Amino acid sequence: MLTRIARTAVGRPRLVIAVALLLMILCGAIGATVHSHMKSGGFVTSDLDSVRANRYLSEHFPGSEPNYILTVDAADGPDSPAARAAAERTIAGLREHSYVAGVQSYWTADPTLKQALRSKDGELALIMASVDGDDAELPLRAAELNEQLQVDSGPVTVKAGGLAATFADINAEISKDLIIAEAIAIPITGLLLALVFGSLMAAALPVAIGLFAIAASLGILRVLTALTDVSIFALNMTTALGLALAIDYSLFIVSRYREELAGGATPEAAVLRSVQTAGRTVVYSALVVALSLSALLVFPQYFFKSFAYAGIAVVAAAAAAAVIVLPAMLILVGHRIDAGDLRTPLRKLFRLVPAVEKPPRQTFWYGLVIAVMKRPMSIALATTAFLLLLGAPFLGVQFGYPDDRSLPTDVASREVGDILRTEFDADLASSATIVLPEFRGTAAELDPYARELSKVPDVPAVLSSAAIYRNGLRVAAGIPAMSSAQHGAYLSVATSLDPYSDAGGAQLDTLRAVPAPTDALITGPAALNQDSVTAITGKLPLAGALIALTTLVVLFLFTGSVVLPIKALILNMLSLAATFGAMVWIFQEGHLSELLGFTATGTLNLAMPILMFSLAFGASMDYEVFLLSRIREEWLAGPKTTQGNTEAVAMGVARTGRIFTAAALLMSIVFLGVATSGVAMMKLFGLGCALAVISDATVIRGLLAPALMRMMGTWNWWAPKPLALLHNRFGLHEGDDSVPDTSKRLDSASV
Repeated sequence: MLTRIARTAVGRPRLVIAVALLLMILCGAIGATVHSHMKSGGFVTSDLDSVRANRYLSEHFPGSEPNYILTVDAADGPDSPAARAAAERTIAGLREHSYVAGVQSYWTADPTLKQALRSKDGELALIMASVDGDDAELPLRAAELNEQLQVDSGPVTVKAGGLAATFADINAEISKDLIIAEAIAIPITGLLLALVFGSLMAAALPVAIGLFAIAASLGILRVLTALTDVSIFALNMTTALGLALAIDYSLFIVSRYREELAGGATPEAAVLRSVQTAGRTVVYSALVVALSLSALLVFPQYFFKSFAYAGIAVVAAAAAAAVIVLPAMLILVGHRIDAGDLRTPLRKLFRLVPAVEKPPRQTFWYGLVIAVMKRPMSIALATTAFLLLLGAPFLGVQFGYPDDRSLPTDVASREVGDILRTEFDADLASSATIVLPEFRGTAAELDPYARELSKVPDVPAVLSSAAIYRNGLRVAAGIPAMSSAQHGAYLSVATSLDPYSDAGGAQLDTLRAVPAPTDALITGPAALNQDSVTAITGKLPLAGALIALTTLVVLFLFTGSVVLPIKALILNMLSLAATFGAMVWIFQEGHLSELLGFTATGTLNLAMPILMFSLAFGASMDYEVFLLSRIREEWLAGPKTTQGNTEAVAMGVARTGRIFTAAALLMSIVFLGVATSGVAMMKLFGLGCALAVISDATVIRGLLAPALMRMMGTWNWWAPKPLALLHNRFGLHEGDDSVPDTSKRLDSASV
């Protein structure tokens, strides 16, 4: 099939490119407004107890759980006329909107609650409200309120925080960061491609395919938003993945094309051969990446599902562009692939000796692999020990739900969050709310339960319809609106702990253990965090098994071996373990927080390691497939002996080493562009993926993989007879026939 595709591209190159340009323009136009149709949540599902409790409150006690909190800071204190006037204007502005309910403030609250709404130093006070809406509506409505109500300067400042404002600020930050990331990644990758190829023409082709992939990814995402919920976080990952894979795949094919031209082939023959070999590798690589991302579909949260849908579509777009559009471009370019040669003028400028193309056996990579395979056992043990040491911190990982601390410190919702955590006796944005839907008793019957809840350590107060309690003592009258004869009752339990910390989780468990008068549901940050982590981790074994199974099957069909797929799986797990350990050391423990500009919270957002695993696993397999493709090609052309295996490994790495390290560097730059984001979880994602890609292309492919393949010898290519027959019938063999003896060919692109 690939041969037919290549012949079509060779036969009608201008038509193929014209159609591609039309699709690029169309997708770009469709995807221009994609960010406004995406959602900020998706971390939880409707069946969780905490979500059910929140929904019950919204339906029967509207405004009972504030998610929009404003701080009013006046030079003369909250009781000054200026502060009161500003507060009244703000409250009136909130009440203008039908989607705002339950407005409470220091200036309008019952005297027993006023002190809780004023900071410990007495300099500022709060206004709280509940903004209605789903994950898509909530940030848009909060952004509208922010624009109307916030006052950044003057004698009285008003700043917005809480869950709704945090979602709005995260949306704005990610949209801004995406532009910055692409502005950084595209020119740098273009420059590096020019240096890798030594030719502006050869460098321009992968960039063009990358731009096509970005436009396609935005259009695909926009279509997906009309069909299902798509997370705003998918925007950064999808565009980064589209650019990175498009450049990777183009790099593989262009390198092979130049190699074939150097061997004396015509442009038409070079394109056909490149698609049959490197193109086949691209297709298998895309299949592995897509299958890795498809494992995210087992999670019920649309946050993960949106990454799977978008990621699979973008991988398909990048691969299709590489094997259909790129061959057409190569035919039109022909022998001008080396036009705009930068190497000669640069060497003249710096007075360097002209470069001499080396045979593969004289390259650095060949020498390195031969040296490694002389001491395979010691290299394998040392490298494995090093990777396990790097991965050790992951044993102490703690997961937490993202909050305003994901944002930079100068963002309003982050500033409000810091104030609530430090300037108030209880963080009102972190309170737990206990819902008793079936309770039909009197306030007096609720009294013992509320009193016991207030005795839980680090609970400053419990609010109920019976009374307000502190340390088991009644300190004020109750709030009648917190119970209803038809709809039960709810209680608000304040906390002085970080809800995402171990102590916050332990406190939640203690609250759950207090005997309730009827069945109780608990919501709030700590409950949402605990419920979501439990729901996600319950699906991890299935997702991991699917990734492992599909990878083993695809690599078996690619290589015909059962040993190499298992080896690849083990190596990828080692590489990812080291990366995750580094992420715990950096982001959870905060060792580089000042340098990287984020706030360590003592936890990692569980969603990010899962996404990193799926994506980095696929990227690692990308290089594994590319390397195995050339090793297998050398193996098929040489003797089927132990020495033949050793030579095949060395020659395969020699011919591809420069290419996959360049590809890894380029992909890591794209991910590092994502890491410039001001949102901590995106910083973690970008840096983690970059480290995974770099370590895989260097330590794994340059040291550990050759050492293991040397130790296994001809067993690398073994498969039981029934599976060998299966591969002969169903495995991919396109390009295997008439494989030339490449051992004597000069490699002009890979040296």
